[in-house]
Amino acid sequence: MNYGRKETRRQIMAAGSRKKKYANRLFLSFFKVFLVLCLFVFVTGFSAGIGMFKGIIDTAPDFNAESFAPSGFFSTIYDSEGNVVDTLVGTNANRIEATYDEFPEDLINAFVAIEDSRFWQHSGIDLRSITRAAVGVLTNNYQGGASTLTQQLIKNTVFGGGMETSTGARIERKIQEQYLALQLTKNVDRKIIITNYLNTINLGSNTLGVKAAALRYFNKDVSDLTLSECAVIAAITKNPSRLSPITGAEDNAQRRSTILQEMYNQGYITKEEQEEALADDVYSRIQNVDLAAKENDTPYSYYTDELIDQVTEALKEELGYTDTQASNLLFSGGLSIYTPQDPRMQAIVDEEISNPENYALAQYSIEYRLSVTHGDGTTEHFSEGHVKNYYMDTLGQSGYTGLFKSEAEAQEAVDQYKSWLLKEDDKVIGESLTVTLQPQASFVLIEQSTGYVKAISGGRGEKTANRTLNRATNVKRQPGSAFKVITSFLPAVDTCGATLASVYYDAPYSIGTKTFRNWYANRGYMGYHNIREGIAYSMNILALKCLVDTVTPQLGVEYAEKLGITTLVSEDITPSLALGGLTVGVTNLELTNAFATIANEGIYTEPVFFTKILDHNGKVLIDNEPEKRQVIKDSTAFLVTDAMADSVVSQSLYATPGSQPSTTSAAAAIPGMSTSGKSGTTTGNNDLWFVGFTPYYTAGIWTGFDNNGSITGGTSYHKVIWRKIMTRIHEGLSDPGFKVPDSVEQVEVCRKSGKLPIAGVCSSDPRGSAVYTEYFAKGTAPTETCDHHVRVSVCGVSGGTPTAYCPADQIVSKTFMSVPDEGYTDDSKYAMPGPCTVHTGSSTIIDPSGGNGTDVPFGPGYIPSSGNSSPPQDGSDIPIVPAAPN
Repeated sequence: MNYGRKETRRQIMAAGSRKKKYANRLFLSFFKVFLVLCLFVFVTGFSAGIGMFKGIIDTAPDFNAESFAPSGFFSTIYDSEGNVVDTLVGTNANRIEATYDEFPEDLINAFVAIEDSRFWQHSGIDLRSITRAAVGVLTNNYQGGASTLTQQLIKNTVFGGGMETSTGARIERKIQEQYLALQLTKNVDRKIIITNYLNTINLGSNTLGVKAAALRYFNKDVSDLTLSECAVIAAITKNPSRLSPITGAEDNAQRRSTILQEMYNQGYITKEEQEEALADDVYSRIQNVDLAAKENDTPYSYYTDELIDQVTEALKEELGYTDTQASNLLFSGGLSIYTPQDPRMQAIVDEEISNPENYALAQYSIEYRLSVTHGDGTTEHFSEGHVKNYYMDTLGQSGYTGLFKSEAEAQEAVDQYKSWLLKEDDKVIGESLTVTLQPQASFVLIEQSTGYVKAISGGRGEKTANRTLNRATNVKRQPGSAFKVITSFLPAVDTCGATLASVYYDAPYSIGTKTFRNWYANRGYMGYHNIREGIAYSMNILALKCLVDTVTPQLGVEYAEKLGITTLVSEDITPSLALGGLTVGVTNLELTNAFATIANEGIYTEPVFFTKILDHNGKVLIDNEPEKRQVIKDSTAFLVTDAMADSVVSQSLYATPGSQPSTTSAAAAIPGMSTSGKSGTTTGNNDLWFVGFTPYYTAGIWTGFDNNGSITGGTSYHKVIWRKIMTRIHEGLSDPGFKVPDSVEQVEVCRKSGKLPIAGVCSSDPRGSAVYTEYFAKGTAPTETCDHHVRVSVCGVSGGTPTAYCPADQIVSKTFMSVPDEGYTDDSKYAMPGPCTVHTGSSTIIDPSGGNGTDVPFGPGYIPSSGNSSPPQDGSDIPIVPAAPN
């Protein structure tokens, strides 16, 4: 530094320089402005930050303690005895709620030690953890997150697990999460907070909450978990997929070791307890439990499949839910669904329907799908129909049915087709083969007094998936003769003035160009028969004439609908309705319930698959009181019941069977129990039915091929199965018989006319007495006398009406029938004869009896020719041979 005089003077002069003064002032001014600007920016930014923070807080979800409770619980289905039969588990719903008292102390301590060591002290957010996390990020030494258990609970229950895709959204959620954590800790007991947390967390394998996890991994209640098992479960939550004790056992074990160390460090366990837990071979137990769980992981039963549909519809109709809402509640709402399904009865049904000894044959059908990309880039799809075309068209096997003797044979057929189809540059992009046991069957069991569906089977063979083809409730098949009662005979009696004694003439019958036949066509036509016999012997012509002449097809459809059949269409309003020839068909459930209406004194009851539904908190959502209504008279219900009871009694049309048709359902009779019912067999034996009931239960069985093929090898095996099932179900039950209502009375009538019998005439019908006692609805019994039987005198030699030349001592009295000219029937044999052709003024009397004076049994005017001394044995017409002239 120069301190000389000149230099000092120069500096004094410079300091006093005006230019320098201006420069200093200018610099000071700029500095002041800069400071003001900085202060402004800081204040503005701080204010904006406060505003943004306040805005984020203001937009946080409203605090509500209930909103932090876990949601998404599986629903449980109970049978009539209170047993759990199925659980309905949706996405994020495999959760079972537990109380704080159910948690082992070690389980709570394990989660606190590893996830939030100051849980019992902090205010909902932990500043120490936040600072530690921040330092860890800055120093690249991350030692854990900053979220408390309270924040994690809020993230899972309020913010959907925190799946934001942007940083800004994540920061906003974190701020709101911390704010709500403070509120929650301030207003809610910490035991409730950790209880909700432990019930909410994802613990892998679609398992939510520690109670579900205890069952999933250890097959035990959460309260029974050991220290080692508690540490395993606590280890999962950090990364449920990577730390799964099943698929990530090694990583889970490392995490478990860390948890046990932290529990020791924090004083929750002793060193001995830590070492004992580490020595536990816990993962081998988990693998064994997992294997057993997979073996027991069976698909829903057919009953549950239908129950899902029934509950879904009830939630929509009763509570106004949409399809999506109903499904979400059903699979994730934690519902308790109580059903009338009887476990004993269901086991019997399943056993008998699946028993191969109950079927005459076993075959297998295929459902095949093959997708192929060819070398030119095009893609084609093939099915079992292409396999059929290959065998029939390419190989010329015209008898190919798509049915095989074994599963191996079915696989071989598909492999052969595939080998023929594929070319060298073809690439298979998808293939599936399902082999199904045939013939198939379905069964429905209903308690008619309540409408409770006690058991169903939707098919025989192993059920391999949920919501599969349910032949009991979803498949529509032709009902055949089982429909005669519903659309023809029942409405005739109920509203058209007919009775069980009303007769129709069983004779050749055509409508337009269509000619109808009886199932016993090779035995001829039976003539006059009443509705009771039409039911018992399943007489087609009687059912048709009753529908066309008395009921009308339109009314027949209306009655089917009154009885709960919903599958009929306008095209079904035809005479074929009487024989079950329908456009679409019917389901076993609806057909069986229609017969249950008859069994229940004419009261229709909607089939009941569940009795009540409780929500997750035990509140009744739906108390299922089924719809009931009187749809037919109680007298009609009894009359039809009594007539159908005849069909399960082995008897022929007449006292002497001969070639006469017999009842159709004797194979279904239950020993020692009143039984009533109706069989149904479609043309070609494609569908076999029997629907019947006792005073207790109504049941329907269907059997046939899924591809609608023809059944061979016997057509009564389904009735035997029905009898076996119902016999076992009724073990120990007394037989009260079918109740006769006060609206019914008994009257003696003629079987051939349906009217009051003529004394000594109707009882002397050549086939046996035609007089019997019938039930009638009061006020409907006949008042007129029989007009179909007549007692006349005939020549005892010729059988014809006497002429002036017939000897008086040969005149006898016999009963004959008055029959219409509609073709030859059984009654035609006993029609009024013509005049005697033996005793005439110019005839030569030949005594065919050989002079012993007995009656000629072969018909009027019949004279045996040489070598023909007896009537034909095949029941054909007996020829009339005129007497030789003198």
